[in-house]
Amino acid sequence: MKTTRLPGITLAGFTLGAMAALLPAATALGAEVPAGVELAARQDIVRNNGSEPASLDPHRVESDVEFNIISDFFDGLVSLDNHGAVAPRLAAGWDNPRPRVWIFHLRPGITWSNGQPITAGDLVYSWRRLIDPATASPYESYLVSMRVLNAAEIAAGQKPADSLGVRALDDATLQIDLTQPVSAFLSMLAHPSLVAINPRAVAQFGDKWTQPQNFVGSGAFTLAQWVVNEKVVGVRNSRYWDNQHTVINRITYLPIASETADINRYKAGEIDITASVPQTLFRSLQTDLGAQVHISPKLAVYYYEFNTQKPPFNDPRVRLALNLGLDKTIIAEKVLGQGQRPAYLFSPDNTGGFALTPPVYAGWTQQQRVAEARTLLAQAGFTPARPLKFSLLYNTSESHQRIAIAASSMWKKNLGVEATLNSQEWKSMLDTLHGPNFDVVRYAWIADYNEPSTFLNNYVTNDSNNTAKYSNADYDRAVNNAAAASTKEDRARYYQQAEDILTRESPAIPVYQYVSVKLVKPYIGGFHESPLGYVYARDLYVVKH
Repeated sequence: MKTTRLPGITLAGFTLGAMAALLPAATALGAEVPAGVELAARQDIVRNNGSEPASLDPHRVESDVEFNIISDFFDGLVSLDNHGAVAPRLAAGWDNPRPRVWIFHLRPGITWSNGQPITAGDLVYSWRRLIDPATASPYESYLVSMRVLNAAEIAAGQKPADSLGVRALDDATLQIDLTQPVSAFLSMLAHPSLVAINPRAVAQFGDKWTQPQNFVGSGAFTLAQWVVNEKVVGVRNSRYWDNQHTVINRITYLPIASETADINRYKAGEIDITASVPQTLFRSLQTDLGAQVHISPKLAVYYYEFNTQKPPFNDPRVRLALNLGLDKTIIAEKVLGQGQRPAYLFSPDNTGGFALTPPVYAGWTQQQRVAEARTLLAQAGFTPARPLKFSLLYNTSESHQRIAIAASSMWKKNLGVEATLNSQEWKSMLDTLHGPNFDVVRYAWIADYNEPSTFLNNYVTNDSNNTAKYSNADYDRAVNNAAAASTKEDRARYYQQAEDILTRESPAIPVYQYVSVKLVKPYIGGFHESPLGYVYARDLYVVKH
């Protein structure tokens, strides 16, 4: 989020031998226990995950709630190590013989948790399932954004899923064909939606393949127990290709939405890693617990999203007025106050090394922004006698509630707007978000990779993550031109064009740039949270205490 970067890596022209030299297996991945550290006899960890996962099917989910678990239970071709560099996982190495062709060589002897071999054909199946409109994956458009051959046509229903530009040359070799070179391709490849899933398990058990008795995975852990609204339990996968570098034997994920309950159970010794730290307790916990309070940069933006197809939010003047009516500095520094920063662009500062210019109103005083907002609302037909009224939806959480109360108070005081607060449990809110009936909803986007496009793709017409239902041909053109650009300078110019359109039209209101704050027990070794928000259980260990 702040200064941490995840570099996109272009490796055109290297042979497999050269790649092996550049990317030694499992560099900075897996638990690294320092010499002299005595491990606890019981290698079990409990972490709060914040909500009940909507699913454990990588193609049915869209948030860190699910991806936190999926990233422990599955491997993809590559991963991002603790320094943000691309590192091999299921793939031992790769070639880029032509700008639009990538060939990946799978590790010898890799198997699923049930002992079946993992093949290139399994990955072909998985990617076809992801892009198939029948799957209705929230990440269906991801392969379109990666410019995989025929992905756009498949997503549009114009070609069958088996025409996707990914094929198995043999059991251990996968070829991916693109429509154009993509600078961030390898970084994008690390996303959890692109892990392999077992086609035989899906064929045998259908939608029930993610139940513990049917589950088959490829990661360092496999599913042992899932008690809805109580816990998900993963146990060490002895067949994992890098099992020798795993130390933890059991990882339990709790779905505790209440931050207060999270902290209380941490203090009681029932939780080793919290999901977050509430703002109201932040300073006192820093004083009392010191180094147990971990603050990590996070490449993510918190925002309020409009249903742009529903009046009056189909009027950009109304959306921009509500954007200008929020004092984001107060929200970031006073309501939160853990290092968050006000957001005026849709991609966080310096994402991918791009220094994009914020809108002119970012430099105004709040009084100037409020004056302009009042003018825009009046032009849209809203006056003190006819105030704007709408429902503001957020998922159940004390922090989201506090921010929503602050936002609604600002809108009321500054603009005479009446926002009714409405909370839903996580899964229910996701259902509402994907439907036609919401007005304004709290959401956030954590980067899938380190480029502005991971944030900007969400507002491309018909993108599967475009829950705002926004459409602008000039915007689509700018994002597409950025993807096709051959130089960083050209990409920056097109990204700026796209951001400028969003800041004028405000399909959503970027509120603040994230940091991640967690409590971590002092006996948990190997803890590191990546800028994308992941804490991998394979990296952790429990010190004798």
